[in-house]
Amino acid sequence: MMGLLRRQEMLGLDPFSGAAFVFRSKRADRIKILVWDRTVLVLVHKRLEGCKFVWSKSADGLMRISPAMCAALFESLDWRLVRPEEAQRPQIAG
Repeated sequence: MMGLLRRQEMLGLDPFSGAAFVFRSKRADRIKILVWDRTVLVLVHKRLEGCKFVWSKSADGLMRISPAMCAALFESLDWRLVRPEEAQRPQIAG
């Protein structure tokens, strides 16, 4: 729990906000996802063999990604290619 509190101070973010926090190992072959589900902190760990997770560099160490991007990351896909689909406004209603 102390490590979590230290990271909260370092990142300036609340781990109990409901957001998912994703941490990558130095070798980029493992990730840990930490999320509060309003009852308990859930930790998910995934390790790849023979390949690495795609990871972008960030100046402050923080990246904000959508749930779809996070799902792609967890599936070992290049999550940077995930783009939201633009919905077309209906021409006629009713």
